[in-house]
This record gives sequence, structure tokens and C-alpha cells, in this order.
Amino acid sequence: MGGEATAHKQGRSRGFRERTIDIYIDADACPVKAEVYRVAERYGLRVFVVANAYINVPRDPRIERVVVSDGFDAADDWIAERAGPDDIVITSDIPLADRSLKKGASVIGSNGVPFTASSIGMAMASRELMSNLRAMGEITGGPKPMAPRDRSRFLSALDEAVQNIRRRQS
Repeated sequence: MGGEATAHKQGRSRGFRERTIDIYIDADACPVKAEVYRVAERYGLRVFVVANAYINVPRDPRIERVVVSDGFDAADDWIAERAGPDDIVITSDIPLADRSLKKGASVIGSNGVPFTASSIGMAMASRELMSNLRAMGEITGGPKPMAPRDRSRFLSALDEAVQNIRRRQS
């Protein structure tokens, strides 16, 4: 599969056809996969659902399940190696968001808040602070559960990212 995605990327700049937009989902704990599938279907986009375990995906030729090894950050590495300026990465993983932004991809957290070049530094610093607090025995809690407004915000952010990339491509 890796060669297939690479060939797909390399074929983008040939000819005058609009380049494709791929969506990469860091899928292990992603609560908005169904929303991504709906938006991808509306725009005819290709989706890579990347995880280190089998995850059910719809039977659609544009949606591809990618199962990576159990290695530390294997899914993140797979996504970061392939994502580029015409792509969208869906993740709550801040280091993956940072790597993807550096490759020029649009990145959206599963809560619908986009990661940007100006926001990623603070997100990385907050992540480090929380990690240090947990190491000292502080109870920091996990992420808040998804609320309906989070799903709505996510759909809006994903739609806006697709539109921004299409405008940039034309």
C-alpha cells in the first residue's frame, strides 16, 4: 500500500487536472470518523484510516484502511511521511499535528479546532506541561467527551479546510 499512496501523490502535479485532496485520519481514538466519511463522500475525496489495529470502514473505494505495526508512533509516522500541502490530517495527537503542519498539511483536531502554525507552539508547550504534571503524580484527567457542538464545529472546520485547499489549487 505504501507505494500506492506515494504513486498517488507523485501523480498530482501531472497535467492540468485539479490535484486531489487526501484526508488522513489518526484513527485509533478518533470520534469523528463518520463525519469525515460524510464530507469525503460529498467532495469525492480519498480517505486513509490509519491505525495499529483493524478498524471497520465503509465499503467505499475512496476509503482505505491502513493497518500499521504496533511500533511506537507507527500510525503517526505513516501519516507524517505522506501528508502534504493538499492534504488534511485529522488527529488529536499534538506531535503528529506539528509534523503534519511542517509538511504543509491542514490539521484539524477531533474537537473541530484546527491546529495552525501560530497555535501549535502553545499546544506543544501545554502538552509538555501536562506530561510533567502527570509524571509528578498530579491527576490531570482526560479529554472532555464530545458534545454535539464539537461535532458541528468539526464539520465546519473540515468543510472550510477543503474549500481553502481548493481555492489555493485554482
